Amino acid sequence: MKFEDLLLETGGFGRFQILILFLLCLPRINVPMHFLLHNFLAATPSHHCTIPRHEAFENLTTEELLLISIPREPDGTFRSCEMFSQPQFYLLLNSSLQPENDSIIEDCRHGWVYDHSQFTSTIATQWDLVCEQRGLNQATATFFFIGVTVGAVIFGYLSDRWVPESARWLIANGKVKQAHRHLLRCARMNGRKDFTVSPEALRRMTTEKKSGESYSYISLFRTPVLRKISLCSGAVWFGVAFSYYGMSMNLTGFGLNMYLSQFVFGIIEIPAKLIMYVLVNRVGRRQSQAWTLILTGLCIGANIIIPKSFTPMRSVVAIMGKGFSESAFTTVFLYTSELYPTILRQNGMGYTSFVARLGGALAPLVFLLDSVWRSLPEVTYCGVAVCCGSVAFLLPETLNVHLPEGIEDVEKTQVRGPLRISAPEGMPLQPHPR
Repeated sequence: MKFEDLLLETGGFGRFQILILFLLCLPRINVPMHFLLHNFLAATPSHHCTIPRHEAFENLTTEELLLISIPREPDGTFRSCEMFSQPQFYLLLNSSLQPENDSIIEDCRHGWVYDHSQFTSTIATQWDLVCEQRGLNQATATFFFIGVTVGAVIFGYLSDRWVPESARWLIANGKVKQAHRHLLRCARMNGRKDFTVSPEALRRMTTEKKSGESYSYISLFRTPVLRKISLCSGAVWFGVAFSYYGMSMNLTGFGLNMYLSQFVFGIIEIPAKLIMYVLVNRVGRRQSQAWTLILTGLCIGANIIIPKSFTPMRSVVAIMGKGFSESAFTTVFLYTSELYPTILRQNGMGYTSFVARLGGALAPLVFLLDSVWRSLPEVTYCGVAVCCGSVAFLLPETLNVHLPEGIEDVEKTQVRGPLRISAPEGMPLQPHPR
C-alpha cells in the first residue's frame, strides 16, 4: 500500500486538511506586511543640500535660491548630493547657463532638506542615510533578512517541539504508533469512521534504514541525483527570491506612484496564484517553474529598453513581471517539496529556504550598483532570473509521480524513469515564510 492510497482511506482532501490549511494560511496574512515594510520605513524622499543663510538671500524666492546654490541634472532637476561652493548669481540672469568648471561643485556640508509632502519621517530622513550613506539605508533590509534567517532556524526548531509531524514523515521514520493516531483522528474528522488500517500495515510501509542512521543537511549532497537536485533547486530558489524582492523593493522605479505600486503589486499576486494552480497540473512543475522565472527576468530587462517617457507601457510590463515573479515563488514551494524524499523533505526545504534568504538579503544591495551604471541593477536582476530559471530545466518533472519516501526512491526514479500515475491530492504542505 502506498501513502497516497492510505490518504484515500482517511477521506482524501476533507475537513481535516481544510482546517489545517486554514490554520496555516491565517498567520501568513501579516507576513508580506513585515517583509515589505522596508519600502516605507526606509523610503528616501526628494532632497537637496541645506543652503546656509546669507544676507544676500533675503529677497530671493525658494526657486531662485536653489538656482544659484544647487547644480542641476541634465533633465533640469536639482542634484540631491551636491551644491555650489559659492552662490552663482549669474544664473539669475540666464538659468540655462552651465557652470564654467566642476571645481565650484562640492558635496553637501550642512546636511539636507527633505520633501515631507509624502513621508513625515523615515530612517533615511532621521539619520541622513542618503548620498554617501545610502548604502546603510539599503543594508537595513539586508539586516532584516539576516534576522529572518536566524529566527527561522531558532523558532523553526522550537515549533517542531509543539506541532505534530505529518503522518507521511512519521511512517517514513518508523514512528508507526504516532502516525496511526494522527491518521485515525484525520479519518474521524473527515467522516470516515470505518478506517481500519492497522499499525502493522503501516509498519510494512516504513522506509528501510540502517540502525542508528540519521539524516542531516549533508545528506542532501551525498548521492548523485540528490546532489544535482539540491544544487539546481538552490539556484532556482536564489533566483526566485532575488528577483522577487528586487521588484518588490523598487516601487518607484517603474513609473507608478509608490502607494499605487504597492497596491497593484499586491493585487496581481491573487490571479497569479490561481493561474499557477491550473498550469502546474497541466504543463507540469518544471516548465512552469522555468518559464515563470525566465519571463520575470525578461520583463525586468524590457523596462531597461523602454524609455521612461512611456510610463503606461513601463507600468504594464512591471506589473506583468511582478505577476510572473509571484508565480515562480508559488511554484517553487510545491515543486521543491515533491523533489525531496520524505525523510529529507524538511531538510531540503530548510536548505532551499536558507538560499532564498540569501537572495533576499542581497537583492536590496544591488540597487547601489546604479552608481556604476544607472541600468546595472536591472541588468543584474534580469540576468540572474533568466539564468536561474534555465537551471530549472535540469530538474526532474514531478507531475503525477509518487512522492519519494527514501533516498533510494529518488536515485532509482532517475535511472528507471518516473512512474506515471493519477495520484490523489494529499495533505497540504506547511508554507514557509518568504
